[in-house]
Amino acid sequence: MSIWSQASQLAAQTPENRNRYVDFLRALSIMFVISGHWLITTGHYLPASGDIQPILALEVMPWTQWLTWGFQVMPIFFIVGGYSNAISLESAQRKQLSYAQWLATRLHRLLTPLLLLVLFWVLLSFGLGMSSAKPETIRFLSRAALVPTWFLAIYTMIVLLAPAAHRLWRRWGMPSLFGFIALAALTDIAFFVLDWRWAGWTNYFWVWLAMHHLGFAWRDGRLGGTLAMLGLAALGLAALVALIFIGPYPLAMAGSPGEAVSNTLPPKVTLVALGLFQFGLLMAIEKPLQRWLSRLRVWTACVLVNSMIMTIYLWHMTVLLVVLAAGWFLDGFGFHTAPGGADWWATRPVWLALLTVLLVPLALLLSPLERVSRPADAPLPAAWRLVGGAILAGAGITLATLLGFDGAVASLKTTGTIALILGGGWLAGLAPPLPKRG
Repeated sequence: MSIWSQASQLAAQTPENRNRYVDFLRALSIMFVISGHWLITTGHYLPASGDIQPILALEVMPWTQWLTWGFQVMPIFFIVGGYSNAISLESAQRKQLSYAQWLATRLHRLLTPLLLLVLFWVLLSFGLGMSSAKPETIRFLSRAALVPTWFLAIYTMIVLLAPAAHRLWRRWGMPSLFGFIALAALTDIAFFVLDWRWAGWTNYFWVWLAMHHLGFAWRDGRLGGTLAMLGLAALGLAALVALIFIGPYPLAMAGSPGEAVSNTLPPKVTLVALGLFQFGLLMAIEKPLQRWLSRLRVWTACVLVNSMIMTIYLWHMTVLLVVLAAGWFLDGFGFHTAPGGADWWATRPVWLALLTVLLVPLALLLSPLERVSRPADAPLPAAWRLVGGAILAGAGITLATLLGFDGAVASLKTTGTIALILGGGWLAGLAPPLPKRG
């Protein structure tokens, strides 16, 4: 049976009460992130040196920073995550599952596909190191490939806090959402006014917990109708414009080339305003899109993409780097046009199509890993092990994203990061337990 037929069967069995728009937004947001990464990251062949120079479009074409207002959709992904986690927590409560039982399943789905990507790049970096590749080249390649993993590091932390956050929502409702937004704003005040730069890193929690909480509000039907959502979008847009053109925030919502301050590293309250703007617009058009999603072929495509969404997301930058490497081996074939000109833009559809053609078979090959459920008879780690393992893995993912691998087996930068990720995965029960002696 073809994968389309399998997806079609699953699509036909979808319960009537399922909110298909949630799955659609999950797929849409990831597709936007991937397209954005592929558009802003390219290369230019330098005949004098015979190298391909990596190019960031946001730097050479500053006007493209406006495009990040559409392509930076991580707020939407966290909102969708909040909606999905609310459903999962409600189900766990009905089944009287413990925190550990709920968390073990969520961590399995989040971290298992990630471990394969990490192991691949660890082995590749060692291979490049033995082939005498420069450590800075290996670091650049591994950091670029692992860019998608930063999201999983913080999302894993949000998942750890999801049950407590959901209880907070049940008790306080909308004021708890406003509270997280206020904490994000106060953190930015401390960051800019008091120059407490260290405080800014706490916004990885306040900003994304606010967006996650908005998913709770959506799940409970606390958002209002179309006019209310258009009003929310207008409010978010007005706040975003004011923060950027009156306040101290840069224009780009993904990276901030040439700026001393970034909207994402660490997150700023601008991402909350952007999320409200985008989400308001998306909710205003929900009804016609729900009708469109009721068509079997459309819904089948959505089911198919969601069945491999994590694989697609994790491996899309690796595919891009493979194409850059191939261009280098082929004396710059396909990379002779300088980025920014009309000719370069005319080739972007071909560029996106080529990367998609390469990513699809890879996703079909590797995606079964993310669809493998946690074995029902697998031993359940204690809650402290699950939480501790997730924190260790998250720390390792963060270091890998920031530092990359240098290809040296004895390097603390590489082996220490690997130990955190794999050790955290083992502690959380994502690997077979060590055999007992005797």
